[in-house]
Formats: sequence, C-alpha cells, structure tokens
Amino acid sequence: MYLTQALKRAVQINGNKLATQDNKRIRTWSDSVNRIGKLASAMKKLGFKDNDRSAILSLNSDRYFESLYAAVWAGGIFVPINTRLAPPEIEFWLNDSESSLLFVDKSFAEIVEKSRSEGKIPSVKEIIYMSDDDCPEKMHNYETILAKADSVDDALRSYDDIAGLFYTGGTTGRSKGVMLSHTNLVSNSLNTIIGLNIPNNARWVHAAPMFHIADVTGAIAITHIAGQHYFIPGFSPDAVLNSIQDYAITDTLLVPTMINMLVNHPDVTKYDLSSLRQITYGASPMPESVIMKAMEVIPKCDFAHAYGMTETAPLLTIAPPDCHVFEGPKANLFKSTGLAVTGVEIKIIDDNDNELPRGEVGEVAAKGPNVMLGYWRQKELSDKALRNGWMHTGDGGYMNDEGYVYIVDRVKDMIISGGENIYSAEVENAIYQLDGVIECAVIGIPNAEWGEAVHAIVRKDPSSSIADNDVILHSKKLIAGFKCPKSVSFREDPMPLSGAGKVLKTTLRKPFWEGHKKQVS
Repeated sequence: MYLTQALKRAVQINGNKLATQDNKRIRTWSDSVNRIGKLASAMKKLGFKDNDRSAILSLNSDRYFESLYAAVWAGGIFVPINTRLAPPEIEFWLNDSESSLLFVDKSFAEIVEKSRSEGKIPSVKEIIYMSDDDCPEKMHNYETILAKADSVDDALRSYDDIAGLFYTGGTTGRSKGVMLSHTNLVSNSLNTIIGLNIPNNARWVHAAPMFHIADVTGAIAITHIAGQHYFIPGFSPDAVLNSIQDYAITDTLLVPTMINMLVNHPDVTKYDLSSLRQITYGASPMPESVIMKAMEVIPKCDFAHAYGMTETAPLLTIAPPDCHVFEGPKANLFKSTGLAVTGVEIKIIDDNDNELPRGEVGEVAAKGPNVMLGYWRQKELSDKALRNGWMHTGDGGYMNDEGYVYIVDRVKDMIISGGENIYSAEVENAIYQLDGVIECAVIGIPNAEWGEAVHAIVRKDPSSSIADNDVILHSKKLIAGFKCPKSVSFREDPMPLSGAGKVLKTTLRKPFWEGHKKQVS
C-alpha cells in the first residue's frame, strides 16, 4: 500500500506510452516518472525532509500531477490548496500545515509574494514557480531545478504514513486538515477502478480542480491502471468540449453544475463527443432535469453517481450506469447515491449511534480502509468524527431494503420549520422541474412563528417570465405543502460555489440572518 508503486508499474507495462498531455507538452510514463524522481531530488536539495509538507497553489497542469507524486517520493506530504480562497485563508492553510515548500503558478504568484513579504507565511522556506514565463525573484524555476537534478531513490513511504493533507472548507469556521494515508488513498483508488469499471485504456481529462480530493482520486486511479492523463487549467464548457473532441477523452469527473453548463452549451451538438465512455458526477445533488438532458445530449455516454467525502478519501457509494434508467426494476435509482463500494461498510444511525431500520432518516456513518487517520492536530474533533470506529459524515440519509443509500441533505442544511424536518435537496429537486429554472438553492430564513421558513433562491432563464408564485404553486404539485417555499427571490448571477462545486448556502443565508447570533432559530 504505497502510492508510488503505481508509477513503477506504469513504467514497467506502459513505459513508452503517453502518460500526460498538457497542451503541447507530452510525456511518456518513463519520462514522467523520471521527472518525478528528479523533482523529488530537487526538493530535497532545497531542504525538504521526511514528513515535511509541500503545498501546491496552482491551476490544473501536468506539473501539478508531478508535484503531488514528487512530494511522497521525497518522503513528505502534499497539501493541495484551494485556489478559490482569499489570501488570509491561504495563509492559514500554509501556516496550519507548516508547509516548508510551496509550488505556485502565475495565477497566484503575486498573492504569495505579498504574503511572504509581509511575513505572513513564516513556515514556507522555498517557493517553486511552475509557469513558463519569467520566474519571480526569490522563487525557483520549476524546469531549471529539475534539469539540474539527478533522480533520487523513492523514499518508500507506505501504509499509515500520511500522504496528503486535504483541508476541508475554508468558507465557514476553521478549516480542518484531513490526514489521508497511503492506505487510504490506494484503497480508495482500487475501489474507484472497480466501482467505475475504468478500463486500462482510459483517457481522463482533469477538468475539476486538482486541489479537490475527487480529481486527485482520478489522478491516482488512472495512474494505477497506467492510463492517460490530459490537463486543462480549469473547467469551462468550451475547454471541456474541445478536450473531449481533440483528445478522444473516454472518462472524466464533473459536478452537476458543470454538467448542467456543458449540456446547455449552445454549440454542444457541434462537438464530436463520441469517444466519451462515462462521466462520473458527485459533490452535490443531481437535478432530474439535468441528468435527463445530459443523457439526451450525449446518448452513448454512461453516467455514474459517486458519493463520498474528503474524510473517506473520498469514495463511499456508487450508483453505476444501470441505475440511470427510467423504466424497469432500477428505474430512477440514480436519485440514490448507490451501493457501498467494495471494502466499505455503511449504516444509518440515530443521535446515539444506534443503527436505524431501513427507510428511516438518520446520519450516514462509514467504515473502511479509506477512512482518514484523523484531523491534523485536532484530536478532539478527530475523536468526535471517528467515535466508535465509524466515520460520522454529517450527511442525513436513509437506506432502502436493497442497500441503496439516499442522501437527503447535510445535517447542517436541514431546515426545521414548526418542528418539521425539511431537507432542502428535496425541495430543490422539485423546483428544478419547473421550466425556465437554471439554478436554485433552498435555505431556511428566520420566521417569528415557525422558527425557520423555507426560502427558494432561483436563477432563471433570461427569456423566462416565471414569478415567485409560479415556483410555489409548482412545488405544491410535487411535495408536501409544509416543505414548499414560503417565499422566493431571484438572482441574475450564478450561485456562489465552493472549490468543490457545492453551492455556498452559508453565503446565501447571510443577508437573511444578519443580527441573529446563529443561523438557526
């Protein structure tokens, strides 16, 4: 159980075949692994020691991929930094992890330079510049230090050694560093390959941000099968469509908001998407109208729904393509998150950690070799999350008689109105079925009589004339009256998203809860 084993196997079986392509930069597996060994050597020359942390603040690239593996090859730990953070949040992640080395590209070099000049990132001793333009002063050019280095032997970190520190959030409260071991990441990768039935000739485009555990899963899984990695700096519908067409991409991972933008692109039918084998999606609920449109627009492409969390490296369940049907015994099972993947146990528990009967809503708990070691230097939080040997996910859900898991909401996003529990995801799914709705988010807002009232925030098609009453009446046709929005507001801008593509409901709630000590009544 060590990450770098997959690199050595890739050279052994596919050494002269393409490993990475980033625009015009193409590397074979032999080239790529040789560069990783040399980069690890260069890092050690800069003072990087066993168990040191190496942070990465960059858009997607082949060099991002190399720097992830070089950190563990050199005996250390990689720390991907969310590119959507504000400078104080970036500084917190760097300082909390005590990262001694930082990889940065052109997009974020100025932020890092300012933080360092003001003495706000004291742990960072050396910075490696990843872009091709002129290297800033007091930074080391990526290709220059690599060219001067000789490859170093693999440090052979393995099993319960920490491989990566993945910070959660950064948008509310203090971010937590999730310690993922080699066993966590390798076992998750093998589960991913099996669960998604990824073939050895897969061609994966990294469109989701590489700082997120979901895309790192793709990086590790494709490396394990010695497949092919293709990189675009970040998601845009045009960039993804072009990459699929130009590189004959077979597999990728996107969040539902990305798929929504992709299939509603005005020129989507003009692209050759025939190579696509499967799109995996997760991170947030998939509206039924979006998946139906996606299956119509890309009819030969399969879809799989993956569910998990950073703390579980991340995969817990998969609803495979055979769940994405509208007739027969598996009709509409895509609305579930599927069955537990190989090696993972799932149960639904009450507030006292007792397992609930099938069909009852409680908290999803998980156990398996993919479950984190704990939170970095936060023993109390670790013990709470991992109590009784189970990872407490914070997700509310239920399991049906066949073992399919349904997520109804984050426990913290549940709305309690007049003593009734209302799951915002259920309300959102109803609203999405109204013609003209592009995006929606349902939140609880303060109400003197009921404690909280259901409020819908909607972004509609500019040509649509739907009004607040249309949304409310439409909802009443599909769900119980007490669950329906009591008020609706419209916005022109897209919903605020986290780096993982999740709607930032805390941001949406904020204007409604000003003056209240907490965002719940």
